[in-house]
Amino acid sequence: MNKKERIELIKQIEKDLGYGRFIHTLGVAETSANLAMRWGVDPSAAEQAGLLHDCAKCLPLAKMRKICLKEGMILNDYEQDSAALLHSKAGSVLARTKYGVTDEEVLSAIKYHTTGRPAMSTLEKIVFTADYIEPGRESAPDLPQVRRMAYENLDACVFKILGDTLSYLARSDAPADPMTRKTYDYYASIQKLQKEN
Repeated sequence: MNKKERIELIKQIEKDLGYGRFIHTLGVAETSANLAMRWGVDPSAAEQAGLLHDCAKCLPLAKMRKICLKEGMILNDYEQDSAALLHSKAGSVLARTKYGVTDEEVLSAIKYHTTGRPAMSTLEKIVFTADYIEPGRESAPDLPQVRRMAYENLDACVFKILGDTLSYLARSDAPADPMTRKTYDYYASIQKLQKEN
């Protein structure tokens, strides 16, 4: 993304999102770029994924569903009825069809920024983490610790975020998407192996 494309994308996102969501998006984009520089990933790709990670968030759930089904995506029961989950998949489609993104890794980072997935790429982990730790976030537990971990051990940070998310959902009596559980189990095994070695 060159300078002109970056400016045009930011202008378009500002029009498409509510003000609060736009401010959050800028925080995620900047945090993604910073983490990308720390972990050896293209900061421009990370910023682009951060700018577009919530591009479908303000759409009605029915519209998100329609976007995904038109693309032939299979939606589980949790996603069907949850804008909090479905906006990621719908956003990956919009990033390609509306905003012209062709980089598959950027599209994948958008698609999995909410639930994660086993064996995420570094860019996927960065956007997943940046969404949780961006400067406007205040209510997540242990944020100072999680923010430090993001720059020290990205896998451990992802594991911590997943664990905290599952704990929050359990306390709220809210169902957890199976992909989040699967991702947690995967990173739990990674942490176990790292401790053994």
